[in-house]
Amino acid sequence: MPEKTYDVVIIGSGPAGYTAALYAARANLQTLVFQGFESGGQLMLTSDVENYPGYKDGVQGPEMMDEFEEQAARFGAEMRPDNVERVDLSGRPFRLWAEGSGAGEEEPVLAKTVVIATGAQAKWLGLESEERLFGKGVSGCATCDAFFFRGKKVAVVGGGDTAMEEASVLAKFADEVYLIHRRDEFRSSKIMLDRARKNEKITFITDTTVEEILGETTVEGVRIKNAKTGEESTLAVDGFFAAIGHAPATSLFVDQLEMDGSGYLLQKEHTMTSVPGVFAAGDVSDTRYRQAVTAAADGCRAAIDAERWLEEQGEAEYAEDPGVWTAEKDVKESVA
Repeated sequence: MPEKTYDVVIIGSGPAGYTAALYAARANLQTLVFQGFESGGQLMLTSDVENYPGYKDGVQGPEMMDEFEEQAARFGAEMRPDNVERVDLSGRPFRLWAEGSGAGEEEPVLAKTVVIATGAQAKWLGLESEERLFGKGVSGCATCDAFFFRGKKVAVVGGGDTAMEEASVLAKFADEVYLIHRRDEFRSSKIMLDRARKNEKITFITDTTVEEILGETTVEGVRIKNAKTGEESTLAVDGFFAAIGHAPATSLFVDQLEMDGSGYLLQKEHTMTSVPGVFAAGDVSDTRYRQAVTAAADGCRAAIDAERWLEEQGEAEYAEDPGVWTAEKDVKESVA
């Protein structure tokens, strides 16, 4: 007996994944979301979200992700709280195996299209105190959290363009920004480095490593060590930002989809990847913005792209229920 084939299978359950599910399900496409064991993505670790439109008083990250999930489920998106262990994108229907299935030939999930929304995570130093104080003064996103450090002192660790940009963003709010780098040479572009050096609020601390983040319930400082002399000292700060890069969750797709040198999926035509019928949305393909709102917008784009691509293949029809409309049908009806 043939397996059920979904119109759209979405891998990932952050803003991109859930928004793709909402649009796909509302277009009356049979939609499955592999939420993963860490359902909700990075926002599940975020306390206050104040820059997402529609939440005038802010919202807790987990609460917002619960609402995203409920909205997608309302239109019929099926949720599966499993990680995907292996995929075969060499032919259609695409095949996906949930973790624990053995990733063999048994029990694959079949999909006409796939939306990859597995995201990316900030790289960390690997300190216990970093994990313990995450969301309590420790952050990996200045654009997200700089506002909370108005009038305070913060430390940024890193030596590339990301570190320079994070330090510059923080300098708009904090009174003083310490940029800590383990070497005396920087990987950043000259223009970004010069811009940071000219900012009077940014103090460079080179040849230095961060040994520990201090504080019990909130960041109170960092213990640093001079890489040349071995001398240790304490720097009093109210916040700590890791700016040593991001790692996209794309190991599943190595040798199957085209990626850039850092492992981010390449969008070849709108949100479509190098394999027709496979789309990428959110931080898994975004090396620049990495915001919840841009990830959600990308999820919308991917779902619409998937719907239109299925229609081009003669594999999708508009919903017959007049209460369920696709974006494409809205446009066609409005100009008819």
